[in-house]
Amino acid sequence: MTTAQQPAPLGSASVALGAAPVEAPRTPLGLITLALIVGGFAIGTTEFVTMGLLPQIASGLAVSIPTAGHTISAYAVGVVVGTPLVAVLGARWPRRGLALALMAVFAVGNIASSVAASYESLVLARFLAGLPHGAFFGVSALIVASVAPAHQRGRAVSRVMLGIPIANMIGVPAATWLGQEVGWRSAYWLVAGLAVLTIALVALWVPVTPGNPQASGRRELAALRNTQLWLTLAVGAVGFGGMFAMYSYIAPTVTDVTGLAESAVPWFLLAFGLGGALGSLVGGWLADWSVLRGLVLSLVGVGAVLALFTLTAQWAWPAVLTVFLVSVMASSLVVVLQLRLMQVAGDAETIGAASNHAALNMANALGAWLGGLVIAAGWGYQAASWVGVALSLGGLVFLGASLLLHRRGGGRGGCGQVRGTVGGV
Repeated sequence: MTTAQQPAPLGSASVALGAAPVEAPRTPLGLITLALIVGGFAIGTTEFVTMGLLPQIASGLAVSIPTAGHTISAYAVGVVVGTPLVAVLGARWPRRGLALALMAVFAVGNIASSVAASYESLVLARFLAGLPHGAFFGVSALIVASVAPAHQRGRAVSRVMLGIPIANMIGVPAATWLGQEVGWRSAYWLVAGLAVLTIALVALWVPVTPGNPQASGRRELAALRNTQLWLTLAVGAVGFGGMFAMYSYIAPTVTDVTGLAESAVPWFLLAFGLGGALGSLVGGWLADWSVLRGLVLSLVGVGAVLALFTLTAQWAWPAVLTVFLVSVMASSLVVVLQLRLMQVAGDAETIGAASNHAALNMANALGAWLGGLVIAAGWGYQAASWVGVALSLGGLVFLGASLLLHRRGGGRGGCGQVRGTVGGV
């Protein structure tokens, strides 16, 4: 076993941040980061706006709300399929070129979503739009890690991930309002415009960043033999699915359970976005203390506040506050999951950087599907939150297995000691 594969003590490890630095770019790091944040903002908006517009989409395509929820799952499946595919095929690509290609596919997928004439065509369009999601965040992290000074890499990578929290605070509420006022298709046109803007900014500001000449599809796929990687992916795919079981159906919950008008839905989405921003800070604090203990606390917290939401959903202000708390705990889970996956991936840096989003979108597909099943069975929208509680507990089961393997020093790459560090684990 190499040094990069030695299990680390519980509560400490280092985190991979990407390839070796390239020559300092002429463009300020802030502008490079901003270009990539805009892309993340577009991705975060399209991922979550479907949830806010689910009733309008269902009405427009003449299908039920649970059936329309399958478009959420289709996007998530696209992310899951696209992440390893791009990691294998694009491991050696120049990273700016790869980012541009991914954003072009993303733009086409959202244009196709906006003109979809049927439920089936919308499902296919959402799948296409999801393909670049995880890989774009992965390559963005590798780009900023390669151009930032060594002592700033951790902060640079954390900043480039701000697109989704900002989208949940601004993009999703705004696109939801636009979709309600003008029609649901307008939200996807807005995202397509943001994708085109990202292409322009990346081409203008992001320097040519070479791929890793030592990378190969075989090496990236070798990470898939890592037991700890699969267990950590399962923690995210199952445990984080609890949030999606509830949040996928937040719009009809607000109108049918809380008893508010559709105009209140963007305020709930704003509360979710604010919670996400705070949760990212909480997750960073937990990660500095201990990634593994942070995973436990975040999963328990998600389950607890989802159970609380089954009680508070019928009252406006308690419901808003609980949605905020769900987002705080879920976003903290995202941060510690990201660091844990980068630990256990070892030398497979592309898979390690991107696989968190694949896991979270497995959670998206699973949570939306299971939540839709209980709603379609007539158990009500609050039942979806109980599904979320069960999924959070399921994530704890996989985490328990990972902790046992970690303590025994087993599993390939139990906790990698690799290039670049950010915080304690």
